[in-house]
Amino acid sequence: MTSFVPDDFVVPRELVCEEFRLEPLGPEHNEGDYQAWMSSIEHIRSTPGFQDWSWPQPMALAENLGDLQRHASDFTGRSGFTYTVRAADGGEIIGCVYIYPPSGDGPGADVRSWVRADRAGLDVPLHDAVSGWLRAAWPFTSVEYAPR
Repeated sequence: MTSFVPDDFVVPRELVCEEFRLEPLGPEHNEGDYQAWMSSIEHIRSTPGFQDWSWPQPMALAENLGDLQRHASDFTGRSGFTYTVRAADGGEIIGCVYIYPPSGDGPGADVRSWVRADRAGLDVPLHDAVSGWLRAAWPFTSVEYAPR
């Protein structure tokens, strides 16, 4: 099995845009992340790329912490990269971006993103910014990322 990203690839730690910024998701984001997606379950389920996922489903804050620990471990192990999306106007958590290997053994990346229902207007700008970032700063030859 080939590595998800080359060993010498320096994984970006952030993406800064006018309306939001991305940073690696970790346990320190638990309460804000939990509030963001719990307030937007139906909106996330209707977001392109999430219709076939079993998540989001209500869970306890402690269960969410376990998920964030797993995402942080994937990031450290370079097997997947999850970023929290924070509003530029204060840092509130407003969404998430997942960059993982595609199902099967194919090359490239499977990318999904969501924003809170009350920040739905940022879905297209986030998708556009992440798409450009993936082309400019990441080593993937192909990317699966549901269009907006």
